[in-house]
Amino acid sequence: MEDWRHAGFGLYLHWPFCQSKCPYCDFNSHVAARIDQTQWLRAFELEIDRIGALTEGRILNTVFFGGGTPSLMEAATVQGILDRIRATWTLANDVEITLEANPGSVEAARFDGYAKAGVNRVSLGIQSLDPDDLRRLGRMHTVDEAAKAIAIAQFTFDRVSIDLIYARQNQTLPAWRDELHRAIDFGTSHLSLYQLTIEDGTVFGQMHAKNLLKGLPEEDLSADMFELTQEITRQASLPAYEVSNHARPGDESRHNLIYWRMGDYAGIGPGAHGRLTLDSARFATEAERQPTPWLTRTLANPGSAETTDRLAAEDRASEYLMFALRLREGASLSRFAGLAGQPLSEQALAEVEALGLLTRDGDTIRTTDQGVMMLNGILRALLADRQSAD
Repeated sequence: MEDWRHAGFGLYLHWPFCQSKCPYCDFNSHVAARIDQTQWLRAFELEIDRIGALTEGRILNTVFFGGGTPSLMEAATVQGILDRIRATWTLANDVEITLEANPGSVEAARFDGYAKAGVNRVSLGIQSLDPDDLRRLGRMHTVDEAAKAIAIAQFTFDRVSIDLIYARQNQTLPAWRDELHRAIDFGTSHLSLYQLTIEDGTVFGQMHAKNLLKGLPEEDLSADMFELTQEITRQASLPAYEVSNHARPGDESRHNLIYWRMGDYAGIGPGAHGRLTLDSARFATEAERQPTPWLTRTLANPGSAETTDRLAAEDRASEYLMFALRLREGASLSRFAGLAGQPLSEQALAEVEALGLLTRDGDTIRTTDQGVMMLNGILRALLADRQSAD
């Protein structure tokens, strides 16, 4: 049976509220006029107690406050959650506690309180260093506020990551080159660099369906931007360790690595997902997405706002392959076979390798620079005609 321990154990907490909904965002985020943070803290505490009982004795490696906009949380709320976590699990000596934050002046003013509560890593949603594009993306901060927030975060926290979106409307390759160099010059140890994707159910998705979203890059330009991103970050000693994530060696997001390496993680909060190994079986958990029903049900009966499904062996293996091939370290063929109960097809592997999309090094397969842009096609080829098995 698969042992999750080498990949670690993490806790994800979802704060579902934002000041406004960005037009590109398909995350589970909501705008609310009033939020009773005392009630939300109580609900998080109840869920921590419940999951703590299921995972008693484990060492907790990472905590991640995601959203939404967790930097809208009061420092006292974060403090209360982390106090309950410390009382429930033994924390690893090098525990990573991350909080996603917007770089507005109001949020930056809370940074000191978060650090005192125990947060030691912050991920800043900068998204763009161009004023016009910030407005187009629905961001409420300015470029100047972003720069100030980065400086405050670097002074306050051990580790800082910044997020940028590229392949934006009317963006040119030289403009992205300049913007990426400016981002690197801030000196953070981690960059999350995402290509703009148009998702169904978003404002951008609705505009795109009506042919109102002009200036999106052609596929060739997007590919050029991706390749330029790899080149510039490598030169800056911030190589990609995952498709969209770049870090100085040793400064990778340990929490996200738990996801990608098939570790265990508990999810708490509206819409949060989890993967837990219990009694030698692996379970997928998913919480109610709407904030008010989640809060009401959780306060009345912890766990009642969550569904739990046992994952079949082939599903575990497919999930492992999907995430591991996103990583530059690659996937273990023997680990896949152990999870699935049968190995990947040698013929399928050879065909994908012959196309220059995969390389093999003993037990390890990795996507090439070309292959990483065609990951969905690689997975379809490798997993075709496989049967699910428990």
